[in-house]
Amino acid sequence: MGFLLSKGYDVVPVNPGLAGKSIHGQAVCGSLAEIDGPIDMVDIFRASSFVGGVVDEALALSPLPRVIWMQLDIRDDEAAARAKEKGLTVIMDRCPAIEYPRLIGA
Repeated sequence: MGFLLSKGYDVVPVNPGLAGKSIHGQAVCGSLAEIDGPIDMVDIFRASSFVGGVVDEALALSPLPRVIWMQLDIRDDEAAARAKEKGLTVIMDRCPAIEYPRLIGA
């Protein structure tokens, strides 16, 4: 999260257990549905066993996010297939802080 913030991205942390608090100066929401405005990417920092629920929550949004991103060591092929069926880009087992410099060069 800190990396994406440092690159100028708007990041909204979602954690039901920390809702109402802040992380890196950003107010924590209890669910994706509580975020005010459209979401471009859902970056999942939960164990693979929780991914299906997060993806289902994302697929209930309108408009849909464009990307579902699962962090290092996180995979859920069934949830990924559901997201891809709805037209979302799905990335699994990758970290934006590693991929950004590799792809963007900064």
